[in-house]
Amino acid sequence: MTATPARKTSTKPPRSRAREFAVQALYQHLVGKQDAESIDQFTRGLSGFHKADAVHYDALLHGCIREAAQLDALILPLLDRRLEEISPIEHAVMWIGTYEFLHAPDVPWRVVLNECIELAKEFGGTDGHKYVNGVLNGLAPQLRSLEVEADRATGKARP
Repeated sequence: MTATPARKTSTKPPRSRAREFAVQALYQHLVGKQDAESIDQFTRGLSGFHKADAVHYDALLHGCIREAAQLDALILPLLDRRLEEISPIEHAVMWIGTYEFLHAPDVPWRVVLNECIELAKEFGGTDGHKYVNGVLNGLAPQLRSLEVEADRATGKARP
């Protein structure tokens, strides 16, 4: 059995890079309780940040922190455990996915879902991506109903 190689950093689109930096920054917020400005200043100094979509990163970091209670309220009904029992990485990834469902209509819901699964695979625990997939797949029909229904009608989405 061979492992699937991760996408090479040099081939990742700027928005994918922005999500990677955002998940790391949100982890710092969730675990270290650091404020957004301190995290932002640190993250912008990291190697490779210049290749990320800084505008999308800003929206994710500041938007997720600002709307944390709303994002958690949407996520919570789909969890099978208390929010405090969720890995901070999975929590951050679910924030990103939920935030993008709400505020990035230019990003198709399937892209949001796939990007978040990849983030959970790259940064999270062994099966964390399956949990993220289940939660975000459950939220998509609620937050992107027209898009999900259109995909279902054409056979592109699971019922």
